[in-house]
Amino acid sequence: MSTRRFTALGTASQVPTTNRNQHASFLKWDKDGFLFDPGEGTQRQMIFSGISATEITKIFITHFHGDHCLGLSSVLQRLSLDRVPHPVQIYFPASGKRYFQHIQEVASYYKAAFVEPHPIYQEGIIFSDDTLIITAQRLKHGMETFGYKIEERNSVNMIRERLEELEISGPTAGELKEKGSIIHNGKVIHLEDVSVVRRGQSFAFIMDTAMCDAALDLAKDVDMLVTESTFLREDEDKAAAYNHLTASQAAELARKAKAGVLLLTHFSQRYGPDADFAAEARAIHHNVLQLHDGATYELIRHKHL
Repeated sequence: MSTRRFTALGTASQVPTTNRNQHASFLKWDKDGFLFDPGEGTQRQMIFSGISATEITKIFITHFHGDHCLGLSSVLQRLSLDRVPHPVQIYFPASGKRYFQHIQEVASYYKAAFVEPHPIYQEGIIFSDDTLIITAQRLKHGMETFGYKIEERNSVNMIRERLEELEISGPTAGELKEKGSIIHNGKVIHLEDVSVVRRGQSFAFIMDTAMCDAALDLAKDVDMLVTESTFLREDEDKAAAYNHLTASQAAELARKAKAGVLLLTHFSQRYGPDADFAAEARAIHHNVLQLHDGATYELIRHKHL
């Protein structure tokens, strides 16, 4: 059985509070583990959430402001300490290569992990295989910042009853699935006649940005949208000044994009633990959760309208 679960390791923005660690997010996707923007203290937050370094297969950095990368150095050292046996790919804006280099060399340690840097020079597909497509697009912030979208490829499920009616089985069914159509018992059989398409799941991760077309494109039709909600509507002027989103703007993004569940995170230290970002967002997009440190959420297939 597949496991697809999102964990909020930290939900603060620039300054941690007594209730919120600096931002970090983890997405378990079957055999993969995707770590996003590990801020200060991420290694400890992983311990609290029961996530081991060996689960990490890819790391994504949206940009190199401190609250999105200060925990990366300790995570890299932990990968080596635990002798993680598989390669770990790290994706980040190419304009921040010098910051990545500094983070790698901030302290002396024995480098036993296989870390593969993947600086991103342009928007588009940054990874693909038989099951996944991962894309990056530039957002609107004070320095080069990328948002990420993970999409599972659609799959085809054969309808057993239809195959039996047409006396198709074994290698013949495999040939039909591979070629799309075959001639069988004197008739042309098309794949769509005996199958249904199972839509792949999708996930978008959007931090530090003002409203922009790239954010909307990343969020379009995703099952789960994780986005910053640094400010409340009452401080919309501050959000505009610093290229951030309010809770209502995050909800408007989700509504326009026809996203499934909206998970709000990255809250400013100016708000206490009782600040209700979700209430503001639910007035615009009905399916909203306000994350807290340690919160988990299963990736559920969203029924698109």
